[in-house]
Amino acid sequence: VDTIGEMSCNPSFGGIGKGVLVREVDAMDGLCGRMADLGGVQFRILNRSKGPAVHGPRAQVDRVIYKRNMLQTLQTYAGLDIKAGSVADILLDRSTELDEQALKRLASQDSTLATSSATVVGVRLESGEIIRARKVVITTGTFLGGEIHIGLKAFPSGRKGEAASIGLSKSLKDAGFRLGRMKTGTPPRLDGLTIDYSRMPKQLGDMPVSPFSFIHDSVPHANDQVVCYQTHTTPAVHDMIRANFDQSIHIRETIRGPRYCPSLESKVKRFSEKESHLIWLEPEGLPEHTSTVYPNGISNTMPEDIQQKFLRMIPGLENVVMTQPGYGVEYDHVDPRELKRTLETKRVTGLYMAGQINGTTGYEEAAAQGLLAGANAGLAAVHSKAECESQEAPQLTLDRSDGYLGVLIDDLITRGVNEPYRVFTARSEYRLSSRANNADLRLTRRAAALGLIRDSARLARLDT
Repeated sequence: VDTIGEMSCNPSFGGIGKGVLVREVDAMDGLCGRMADLGGVQFRILNRSKGPAVHGPRAQVDRVIYKRNMLQTLQTYAGLDIKAGSVADILLDRSTELDEQALKRLASQDSTLATSSATVVGVRLESGEIIRARKVVITTGTFLGGEIHIGLKAFPSGRKGEAASIGLSKSLKDAGFRLGRMKTGTPPRLDGLTIDYSRMPKQLGDMPVSPFSFIHDSVPHANDQVVCYQTHTTPAVHDMIRANFDQSIHIRETIRGPRYCPSLESKVKRFSEKESHLIWLEPEGLPEHTSTVYPNGISNTMPEDIQQKFLRMIPGLENVVMTQPGYGVEYDHVDPRELKRTLETKRVTGLYMAGQINGTTGYEEAAAQGLLAGANAGLAAVHSKAECESQEAPQLTLDRSDGYLGVLIDDLITRGVNEPYRVFTARSEYRLSSRANNADLRLTRRAAALGLIRDSARLARLDT
């Protein structure tokens, strides 16, 4: 329970395309936008010089405040019970028992043609405890079969210091799902007190700020926003990375990483003609909470000693202390073409999936999928099996014209993924009408009709 609200990578929300997703989640009464506003320590609208169709709200967030507020909100959320435990197995009810050969035939079935062969009835924890449930939503992040890489070292984990979920991968395979592997990474963390900012350009927050949530007019830390700084890599850094490619097992090309947020090793390999790459030094919170800095732009999986050496070749970081090395994570995912528009799986009735398990990357994509999957699981749970099978039960389904969440779902279930998927404004042919500033007008009343809006004031604001 104490890891609820933990921000695994960059302590920020939003960006190009992603910021619109956060606004859409908020418009349907999701929490991440509100929590980001309460913990935000720098707010900016990216692409402000361009038209509103490509504006990208973004906030740098204090990890401590975000985590505290999210946990407190969920612990007091009406109708929600929180139980800590690691799921080892999905419990299924099959109409007929299948032998090993039949299960292999199921697994070889084309993802786009998969049909239900079982119904979920609950989960079994590693402790042996069984929890019965008519609907189950899986949101494993990078923990599903997760393996961390630092240099040539590899060990099971989904996030530094936390165990991977191994049994659940086997359970999904046994249910007939075909799993693939993807990878991502995170940069080293730096002690901000050992950085020389005197030669670095500053990046200030916007004033006035633009909150994520449509129910917020301002944010608590609007007047004490932190400053971010810009630096860059050097040819010496690139030379050191090239000389040590053989010291990292993570850069192999057999498993795809995020193309739009590449590791430093990938940048050096793919853009060999470039002499430098930008680095944004982003505080992980208010000074009273932390001095840790997130160096956005240099995620890498080099051995720890090499990371410390190349960091000190970067302007302003000549004396920097690395508080945690960067590392890579490989993890399992399911082919998202196995899903319906509700994010229910085709193979197992009542089983829903959201986030990285569907091949996406980022907090925002995961939050949006979680809202949609959770809403549909809840709506289906309160209606009869006959209503669900006849599609008479209400569902939250969105088309590409409805917003970026509709684009995200449509891309996943029709095209599948061969690399971690992230949202961009360029992915939406409806970006002129699916803007960050009108997500409430597009989605709030629709969510309210399904019973997703708890705060009547949110609806009232639409009419003002």
